[in-house]
Amino acid sequence: MAQQIRSTSSAWMRGVASTFDEQGLDAAALFAEVGLSIKDLDDCDHRWPTEALSRLWVLAAERSGNPDIGLVNVAAPRPHNYGVAGYAMMSSPNLQTGLMRLIRYMCLVSDAVAITLEDGQGGRWVRTDVYGGECPIPRQRYDYGIINLLNLCRWMLDRPLTPLAARFSHAVPLSIAAYNRAFQSPLEFDAPFNGFLISHEDLACKLTTSAPELMPIHDRIADEALERLVKTDTAYRARSAIAKLLPDGSPLRSAIAAALGLSDRTFQRRLAEEGLSFSDLVDATRRELAQRHLADPRLSLTDIGYLLGYADQSTFFRASNRWFGESPGEYRARIGNGHPREVEAAHEK
Repeated sequence: MAQQIRSTSSAWMRGVASTFDEQGLDAAALFAEVGLSIKDLDDCDHRWPTEALSRLWVLAAERSGNPDIGLVNVAAPRPHNYGVAGYAMMSSPNLQTGLMRLIRYMCLVSDAVAITLEDGQGGRWVRTDVYGGECPIPRQRYDYGIINLLNLCRWMLDRPLTPLAARFSHAVPLSIAAYNRAFQSPLEFDAPFNGFLISHEDLACKLTTSAPELMPIHDRIADEALERLVKTDTAYRARSAIAKLLPDGSPLRSAIAAALGLSDRTFQRRLAEEGLSFSDLVDATRRELAQRHLADPRLSLTDIGYLLGYADQSTFFRASNRWFGESPGEYRARIGNGHPREVEAAHEK
């Protein structure tokens, strides 16, 4: 069955490669080991498959002997990693507006990452969800993305920014010293999601990088880039429409086509051009949602089956065995215990 491939920008991948080099690793060799060419970093329009990025972080943790490699150089902001989405964020009047504009343009950085703002006690959670395809998401990938975003916020405010709390879905590591240094706030592991909580006061603060006169220019450039990306990825838009309709059962192809403003025939043709069938896309969407929901202990297996559009639990269980080679409960228990290779790297430190 064809699989939809989520991807990440060269701007972000250059930051990853720099981090590896700064830690004494051979970034070019690591890239080659997972089937990537580091020379493609020179191509600003090149997109990098999300599964390879996850494998890169696992290798980096193993080769460096440092399971906290995603949290190194926490004092170094990397605004250029976000490309045009970063510029749109920086020109915003305050932090909350900046984060909302980053959310709007995040797929330019990576359509494998979803950032959302969720209400929390005293502020709003900046939540990050990563989709890794067949590969479990190593904690180093989450660590790197979350601390990069927090440091970008600190840099734009040009002052210390201490989250009210920070959450991580993985098990508590053998040492939390690196997390204490990076976040300087209360930490929660085995949490329902990954992210940090920013106070309402900090969210309302003016950005020192604010440039109201540049906002429409940045938005125009980002919107044009977004339009180019979306036009070449019908599956990306269809995936969101499918996810919204799944609780009502398996959506009809014609209903998704209509939601995208396409005829059924045009929708079918564009999916075929991307190497996908509609049934492939529905199954891939369900699989990714299953990964996300099974990582949330607040949701029961019955709840998840409903959210995935299955009329009965037996169908959900059969799909889970096909996707993951195990039942939903077994998959949930496994990811709750952390990534085995990551644990081994931690013990070697």
